[in-house]
Amino acid sequence: MRSHTLVLLAASSVLFAAWRCSPAAAQGRPRTLVALLAHADDESAAAPVLARYAREGVQVHLIVASDGSAGSGSHGYLARSDSGPVGDSLAKARSEEALCSAAALGTQAPIFLGFPDGKLGDYVGDRSLMYRLTEGIAKEIARLRPDVVITWGPDGGTGHPDHRLVGNIATQLLRAGAAGMPERLFYMYLPVESFRLLNPQRGEPPMLIPQAKYFTVHVPFTPADLDAAQKSMACHRSQFTPETLQRLLPEQGRVLKGKVAFIPATSGAGGADLFR
Repeated sequence: MRSHTLVLLAASSVLFAAWRCSPAAAQGRPRTLVALLAHADDESAAAPVLARYAREGVQVHLIVASDGSAGSGSHGYLARSDSGPVGDSLAKARSEEALCSAAALGTQAPIFLGFPDGKLGDYVGDRSLMYRLTEGIAKEIARLRPDVVITWGPDGGTGHPDHRLVGNIATQLLRAGAAGMPERLFYMYLPVESFRLLNPQRGEPPMLIPQAKYFTVHVPFTPADLDAAQKSMACHRSQFTPETLQRLLPEQGRVLKGKVAFIPATSGAGGADLFR
């Protein structure tokens, strides 16, 4: 019994030492994680881990770059015109859904940057947009000074151009040494099985990144964290039909197997904790 206690004490000392070495601890503030997202429902890709860290006392922030006005509202419950969902109504609904999701996960209230959905890379219509988007994200990172940032990788997870752009901006800030941008930047994704469950007719997009080769960080979560993640996903009623949720949610535990995998932006990172 005594040896078991000594092992626990030693493990606790190692964890405490690792925490003390973090920038947050050095400045006497809580650890901070930022999820940099293109859309209000993007956090679903890492939601169990966001719930876990929020539960553990980490300050988890969701930065949402777009206004969501070009989302798949026509597939949900919103009123629509013959040409599709009404942009302003959809944008308002999606901001409310994001607040619902954040509450379910236990994160801070979302930060909405309000850039045009589906047009984050519009260089022809607005040549200043990319620079303003980059500046807007940089300002929030400098203000929050996170210890960890997670976002979409170069593939955008689903291939969405908006996803690709926010991930590219995060990588740019890292490499430029932007104020407040941490070295610990991670790319999230959706497992192949999730794509198939979300849209059985279409299946997964082409050229997915092999999980075994690049996804070297596997962060565990509890059943309670998964439950919070599922409640947050159900908040996005304009994006996920009841049929989709009924098909996906019961299978999430089997697909994820208790862990969410990430690709580190810098080589050599691995393990089971985004903060170590």
